[in-house]
Amino acid sequence: MEGDRLEPAVTIKNIERELICPACKELFTHPLILPCQHSICHKCVKEILYFTLEDSFNDAASETSNQSSPRIRISSPSMDRIDRASRSDPAIHTGWKRNSLTPRTTTFPCPGCRHDIELGERGINGLFRNFTLETIVERYRQAARAATAIMCDLCKPPPQESTKSCMDCSASYCNECFKIHHPWGTLKAQHEYVGPTTNFRPKILMCPEHEMERVNMYCELCRRPVCHLCKLGGTHANHRVTTMSSAYKILKEKLSKDIDYLISKESQVKSQITELGLLMKETECNGERAKEEASNCFDKLFEVLEERRASALRAIEASKMLRLEKLKSQREEYQGLLENNGLVGYAQEVLKETDQSCFVQTAKQLHDRIQKATESLKSFRPAAQASFEDFVVDVTKPQEALTDLSFHSSGVDIPEINEEQSKMYNKALICWDHPQRAGSADTYILEYRKVNKEEANPAWQETEVLSKSKVISDLDTNSSYAFRVRGYKGSICSPWSREVILHTPPAPVFSFLFDDKCGYNSERLLLNARRNSVENRAGFPLLLGAERLQAGCYTTLDYIVGDTGIVKGKHFWAFRLEPYSYLVKAGVASDSKIQEWFHNSRDLTSPRYEQDSGHDSGSEDIFVESLQPFTLVTLGMKKFFIPKASLAPAAPKDSVNRILPMPSCIGICLDCDKGKVGFYDADRMKCLYERQVDCSGKMYPAFALMGSAGVHLEETIAATYLEYQDEDM
Repeated sequence: MEGDRLEPAVTIKNIERELICPACKELFTHPLILPCQHSICHKCVKEILYFTLEDSFNDAASETSNQSSPRIRISSPSMDRIDRASRSDPAIHTGWKRNSLTPRTTTFPCPGCRHDIELGERGINGLFRNFTLETIVERYRQAARAATAIMCDLCKPPPQESTKSCMDCSASYCNECFKIHHPWGTLKAQHEYVGPTTNFRPKILMCPEHEMERVNMYCELCRRPVCHLCKLGGTHANHRVTTMSSAYKILKEKLSKDIDYLISKESQVKSQITELGLLMKETECNGERAKEEASNCFDKLFEVLEERRASALRAIEASKMLRLEKLKSQREEYQGLLENNGLVGYAQEVLKETDQSCFVQTAKQLHDRIQKATESLKSFRPAAQASFEDFVVDVTKPQEALTDLSFHSSGVDIPEINEEQSKMYNKALICWDHPQRAGSADTYILEYRKVNKEEANPAWQETEVLSKSKVISDLDTNSSYAFRVRGYKGSICSPWSREVILHTPPAPVFSFLFDDKCGYNSERLLLNARRNSVENRAGFPLLLGAERLQAGCYTTLDYIVGDTGIVKGKHFWAFRLEPYSYLVKAGVASDSKIQEWFHNSRDLTSPRYEQDSGHDSGSEDIFVESLQPFTLVTLGMKKFFIPKASLAPAAPKDSVNRILPMPSCIGICLDCDKGKVGFYDADRMKCLYERQVDCSGKMYPAFALMGSAGVHLEETIAATYLEYQDEDM
């Protein structure tokens, strides 16, 4: 009998690695199932959201009790109490900011698959508890602490060892207490009871979105249980569902079949385990050999460095001795110029000679030496320099080379950043690939740093990437950043790629859509469903005025504006034109000017008499002297036309320099505080034209199209999330 009790305990103990939470690395406590099908402790989800959302959790400290050790019984708060605490503060489980006007879904970084997971607007409350895993963990705990008895919850001290646990009462009882609280002939006598346990899970699985409804269906698309309200009008209304019994039968058959297949391959698994054991030994030997070879390589580097060090020190020492010798000789020479010393003392003795012929014979040579000493005294110059600036060792490049020192990139070619796919807007999207299409890496390290004149070599910031693209946030505006990437395949890495420099916009990105209500002409303009792209229906104005063709007819401008206005601050937005666009005017305009455009009736008249037609009628030169509440530039036929009426002193006046090639992406920067608007080549973030504008009113992005033209607003860069490909059941 004792052996029968221990056998299942050993079986349960062998699956311990499956019962460990990927976040806290301890046994699961109230595990929740994430949309990616990984499980995580309830308390771990809340702790991760705490650091992710920067919200305060008043009850975080009380729910971080360690329940990992199966040999020590530590009481934990009940799940109901945790749920009540969670409901009291929506920021804990939904991620909404307090005082926020619009709810936002929560992005949760799954520690199991390392991908960002959308939890939805309900956050933690929208997740199911993994009762099956919870039960298995509890069996593991009981098997591990078999020697520790579960005591009766209702006995007076000292409590007796329990013999039963009531699942309806969520309590454990000894025989006497169970008879007292569950007498025969009462409803309590019909309660479900099991052996002693501390895991009291509900008998009915309730829907997390509709808390009063039990789940009775299975959504095949989302792969999760749902209730009938979810199917009728909830998030699963258009999804294919099946009955719970059918899903149970199909999934159990698939799981049983897969388990039987694995059991039938037991001999193959054992042989592979043996092979893995041999590989482990071989890996250990090869690892030690690689360490020894790497150590020898570094020893050679040390020898080279030591040799270069000794050579440099010898050169410095030789130069020092030579300079000291020269300076010493010069010092002795100058000491001879002192009275009663050296040359001066000798000359004084010569002056005592009374014999004229002897004096003249000696004085001539002595006089020459005295003159030379006098000249050197007047133009004093040391015989050697005390500075050793020429002996400063330049270690910048070797230091960079040693910093990048890594294993030889055998089999991993150098990745290359794709400048066409990479772009900088509200965030930076960096894409790369392998030109050779061979030797791709398993992981990548993307490094970036701000390029500025103040700091010569700023530190690199790095991030690990599992794919071939990465979105970088929180970059400073109006700045340049350098990016580089290298690939890793195991411990082998490639050299760094060529650095690519991208420029951030001059101001924060302003998000808006085309306004489909204010002045929008659906007969002439075609707006897509997302309201971020508009086209001019070529020829429609001409056809609408066909009855006047004999008198002459010209197309006019069709205006469309953004749905959001700007009253202060500095903002930037970008757009692209279709290559076939004939004429487009783009810029900013105040609300009063827009009302004037839309409320003044326009006919199909000659563009020479329409002030804002875009033709070179001279209308743009009218407002040179005063600021106007609008500024538009003319684009079209793959050209960018700088207006004549420019308040910028550096603006070109001749027509040749006013026509520039049209960039593939055009940016507009509006500074309401300084009353300036600038037009940019958004790919290079280079300003093409800037002028003053009256920003006293609310300013709107404004566009006008003529003929056949198309405008597409640049989409903001969003962080990408993993899309799960649902398998058929």
